[in-house]
Amino acid sequence: MKKITLLLSALPLFALAQTDDVVREDTLEELTVTSRSAQSRIEEVQVGVEKIDVGTMAKVPALFGERDILKNLQLLPGVKSESEGSSGYQVRGGTAAQNLILLDGATIYNAGHLMGLFSAFNDNALGNASLYKGMVPAQYGGGTSSVFDISTRSGDHEQHHLKGTIGLLSAQLTVDGPIQKDKASYLAAFRRSYLDLFLKATDQYKDNTLNFYDANIQLNFVAGPRDRLTLSFYRGRDNMGIEDLMDMAWGNTSVNAHWLHTANDHLYLHTAMTYSDFTDDVGIDMLNIYYQMKGFIRHLTFQHDQTWNPTRSYSLKYGLSSTYLQLQSAEWDVNLLHQREKRDAWVNTAWVNQEWKVSHHLNLSAGLRLHLFSVLGGQPYYHLNANGDITHTFHPASGSIVKTYADVEPRLSANYRINKRNSLKAGYSRTTQDIHAIRGSSMSMPFDRYTMTSNLLHPEQADQVALGWNSITATGKYDFSAEAYYKQIKNVYDYRDGKSFHSEIEIERLLLGGKGRAYGLELCMRKNTGRLTGWASYTLSWSENKIEGINNGRWYTASNDRRHDLCLVGLYQASPRWELSALWRYTTGQALTVPSAKYEINGSTYYYYAERNGYRAPAYHRLDLSATYTRQLRRAKHIWAFGIYNAYCRYNPFVIQFDNDTSRPTGTKATLTALFGIVPSVSFTIQY
Repeated sequence: MKKITLLLSALPLFALAQTDDVVREDTLEELTVTSRSAQSRIEEVQVGVEKIDVGTMAKVPALFGERDILKNLQLLPGVKSESEGSSGYQVRGGTAAQNLILLDGATIYNAGHLMGLFSAFNDNALGNASLYKGMVPAQYGGGTSSVFDISTRSGDHEQHHLKGTIGLLSAQLTVDGPIQKDKASYLAAFRRSYLDLFLKATDQYKDNTLNFYDANIQLNFVAGPRDRLTLSFYRGRDNMGIEDLMDMAWGNTSVNAHWLHTANDHLYLHTAMTYSDFTDDVGIDMLNIYYQMKGFIRHLTFQHDQTWNPTRSYSLKYGLSSTYLQLQSAEWDVNLLHQREKRDAWVNTAWVNQEWKVSHHLNLSAGLRLHLFSVLGGQPYYHLNANGDITHTFHPASGSIVKTYADVEPRLSANYRINKRNSLKAGYSRTTQDIHAIRGSSMSMPFDRYTMTSNLLHPEQADQVALGWNSITATGKYDFSAEAYYKQIKNVYDYRDGKSFHSEIEIERLLLGGKGRAYGLELCMRKNTGRLTGWASYTLSWSENKIEGINNGRWYTASNDRRHDLCLVGLYQASPRWELSALWRYTTGQALTVPSAKYEINGSTYYYYAERNGYRAPAYHRLDLSATYTRQLRRAKHIWAFGIYNAYCRYNPFVIQFDNDTSRPTGTKATLTALFGIVPSVSFTIQY
């Protein structure tokens, strides 16, 4: 790649570079592992599940020195980053929009700050986390690619703790402790960026806005020997503004109440009420045209489930939930034009899931989920012809049921223990999703348009089969895994050719539906003991779509397809005070659509695209390094963390644009923009 320019933005750590070449080639992507008992990976009955260890995650090098659970998730086999520096992730051939992210049971959308440079989650507030890569227990539903279930950690019931961190771009404060010893506890975690200070220090950018904040609060009460009540609150918000041109704000809010009752030694009852709200507000003033768009997704859910463990070898979990769902695809003002599209729905589910240790060698997990999605009236609905034009509009009464979709989702997973050190796993699952994110690029943006299943759009549904093998050495020093999967998806939606998110307010007019498929192989080797630990993982995968009206109705490579994905991670305990780590990643370049021809009309250039995603961007690879120094001074622990992101300054592609260039035989040049060069970082943490 020929480097043309290197620019430094107002943020001194951001670097951009441009090159002229686009390579038609395959590339690789990234994987990582979570720290977990090697033996438990052998015994886990569920195929395709990863348990996340926040402690191990904190040792991996990170962008700007900010520990980020979503970026570390991208290091797992079968999980890929949407783009350079983004918290958005893609699982087994799916898009980030096909992942369900739950925080204490509440749904979180667009879970990134500053266009995904930072995760929406403060790691200091997190407890347990599990990623289900398409093979999920029956109690989960709503994501056809994966479910990422995160829980906020409880405060200490015995002692108070304080932890504060100052980094280059943000500061964090976490406090927890008892409200009443052994009876009630609290946890509060706050984080805010101070990127504004960099902007205020410049004459050119001092009137711009760039900041985010988030807050996690949890109260935990022991109401009796058999009852526990947990109240949780989360709020995350981003603000971005370019003087006299654009203002953007977006974020998530969730409130949860969980009651756990132990009926006896074998029966546990759980009841929850959750509310979540995702909003985005975008305003643009350009060429004397003012454009404003607002959208939201709101869930109000009641859930009750019970777990029955009559014996050590058998467990049965069953439950139901009911959700009132509101979604505003867009409400916009373009000068004097005001339009809005809003939808309501009522979602009801019931499920049963059992785990059964059939014998010393065989464990089974089997479940069934009934999913009912009712489209509700109160807003205009319409019928379309083949060209996407409205032929009829009707106005059902508010609260009336326009249409109901019923789906039955079977789930099955088995673990066969060959011996103490080897096991085979196999599974099948069907998952259904009703919230569709329609994106104009390969990465998540806060101004993406969302819509839901309607009288015209059907639920997206995925069927996946997987086969895996796990092995561990006699001492437990090393363990190995291999997993293959095949997934078929129906009712995949994409923009019609020539359409974009702002073409019409009626989002169904913009879309065409079809099918998709994804398949691949995931390999991983871990070193678990000694001063040097780490892992190496590799994923080989394919992802394709077929939609009538796009690419002449032929199968085409999905924009999130990455053929190869390789990750090497090393963690080294140099001394009791010093920990060193390194991460190297290689990924196949992103699939992209390149102009096949161009023509001019009245002096304006127009491009013709004959093939969707027929080319590849250059390969992605980089090296990250970090060192952590820890020292105990009386009651306080002092931690210094130093890091270098992209240590050999590889300018990886972020955006590729096509422009006229009369000096070339084709008359067109491709310009590559890279987001980061080498990025050093340092942070200081004090912990009591």
